[in-house]
Amino acid sequence: MAQETSYPCENCKFRAHYDKNPKSVLGRFWRWHINFCPGWKNYFTHQDARTKAALREKYNFQKYQ
Repeated sequence: MAQETSYPCENCKFRAHYDKNPKSVLGRFWRWHINFCPGWKNYFTHQDARTKAALREKYNFQKYQ
């Protein structure tokens, strides 16, 4: 029986700040932070190819290709 994993990144308040206003201080901090965050890496690498592509485009994210 497979267990679905829940990731805090899905409901991150800093990510919500970025989504609302990418130029806000918290939004820019979150965007900088995902470049080395182990939680984001785990979340991102466990997504399907379509979701990864959408995340890459939305957040201009180039790591883990």
